[in-house]
Amino acid sequence: MKLFIRAIVLLAVIWIAMLFTGYGVLTGSNKNAAGLGLQCSYLTARGLITAQYLHTDSGVVGVTDCPLLKKSGEVIDN
Repeated sequence: MKLFIRAIVLLAVIWIAMLFTGYGVLTGSNKNAAGLGLQCSYLTARGLITAQYLHTDSGVVGVTDCPLLKKSGEVIDN
C-alpha cells in the first residue's frame, strides 16, 4: 500500500512540475510528407500537443529523431 501511495505522490509531483514549467514528454512520432517531415506527439500537463519537424537521416538539416522533452507555448505562470 505504501508503494502505491508513493507512486501516486510521485506522479502528482511530476504533473505539477510539468504544469509550471510547460514541458511535455514524447509519446509518439510518425514520418510524413514522403519522409521529409516528422510529426511528434507530446504529453503535457494540459493535454497532448503535436510538433512538426523537418526530418533527415543525417541530421544536417532538420532532426533525426524527436526530442524527448519539448517546451510548449502555454505555461501556467505567464
